[in-house]
This record gives sequence, structure tokens and C-alpha cells, in this order.
Amino acid sequence: MQYYTYILLCSDDSYYVGVTNNIERRFSEHTTGENSTSYTYSRRPLKLVYFVSSEYIINAIAREKQLKGWTRKKKEALINGWEGELKDLAKKKFK
Repeated sequence: MQYYTYILLCSDDSYYVGVTNNIERRFSEHTTGENSTSYTYSRRPLKLVYFVSSEYIINAIAREKQLKGWTRKKKEALINGWEGELKDLAKKKFK
């Protein structure tokens, strides 16, 4: 089985990061608003902007937690495939 870590772009320009074992089904659930208390319900329409698959759920969950801790700029660098910028944004800046 494959597991997926994904990022959705919401209509309010925010990002939602999640994990699933069926990307098509989960995106459909977000899009149709199956859960009225979910973060994405009031932020539809949504766009799937990134996903990566993992063989193990533990890896997918670890990636989700990692991405949730990233800044908006870093998420956008990942989404756009800007590897160089992603590396620069990962560097800690000390004053």
C-alpha cells in the first residue's frame, strides 16, 4: 500500500497539509466538504499542489509533521520545485 503526504492550496490562500492512503478519495472528500468542521470546509475551492508517496505510514506522517512546521515560503519553494531556494530557506539565520 502507498501513503501520501499532500498539500492543498485553499481559496483563502492558506495551505493545508495532510496524509492519506488514497489521494483521489481524500481530495474528493475535501472538495465536496464531507466534514463541515474540517479546516478546508469553509476554504473551498481547493487545489492539490503537492504530494509525495511513501511505502510506510510512519514516513508519510513524519513528512506531514515536517511540512506543517515549515514557513509559507519554504512550502512554496517545495511546491514550485525550487531546490536551491529550499536549501537557502532551510539555513538558520542568526543575528
